[in-house]
Amino acid sequence: MKRDQLFSRVDIPAAFGLLTRLPIPNDSRLAMKRGAAVVWAFPLVGALIGAIAGTTHTIATLVGLPHALAADLAICVLVMLTGALHEDGLADTADGFFGGWTKEVRLEIMKDSRIGAFGVLALIMIMGLRFGGAVSLPSLEFGWALVSAAMISRAAMAALWAALPAVRRGGLTAVTGRPTRAAVVIGAVIALGLSLCILPAKAVLVATFFGVLAVSIVGIVAFNKIGGQTGDILGAAQVCAELAILLSFVSILT
Repeated sequence: MKRDQLFSRVDIPAAFGLLTRLPIPNDSRLAMKRGAAVVWAFPLVGALIGAIAGTTHTIATLVGLPHALAADLAICVLVMLTGALHEDGLADTADGFFGGWTKEVRLEIMKDSRIGAFGVLALIMIMGLRFGGAVSLPSLEFGWALVSAAMISRAAMAALWAALPAVRRGGLTAVTGRPTRAAVVIGAVIALGLSLCILPAKAVLVATFFGVLAVSIVGIVAFNKIGGQTGDILGAAQVCAELAILLSFVSILT
């Protein structure tokens, strides 16, 4: 499977294998050959895991749990489905960016699997805001908002991947290459198109703006701190974008 080929049958399972812990059969050899070309399917990953989390909320409310508790449970499911992949990236990024004074030291800290004070604080703040945003969303729109946020944030993450060079030799984003513009655009069209089918256009457009803004800020800081991106940076960008989108939905939908 060539990387310059726009679509491949391995792209969707490869995207799920990369971004989630769902037991979807995936040919890792073919997936590696495709590399970053699979990013067009990232919003589809977001759609499914967002739908699972939203369904969890619906079931929880049907059995008698209040909306706030059901919403918190849905966010927990969303994190578990990804194996906290993006949250781990956020913690590593916070530790590296604020714990090191040079590019080399920052990258070394980010590579360390141990978590430091900056990483802990970043997770506490981001998860607190995510839970707060989730419980503030209207119950009827809650599931759709999760689906849209999961799709748009992953499309934006793919755009950041394409925009910045990989800085860690041998890292996943270096080995898989950079996404093509076509793959990024297709992913964005999927995310926006599906979101406009399930939520008001104003809410989707405003949320997209703030999601892209959040990713852009992460990208600018990353470029200034280390000169590009790593897998951790992309994970941090996704979490920040998803939070910005959820808070935007709270502002528009409530």
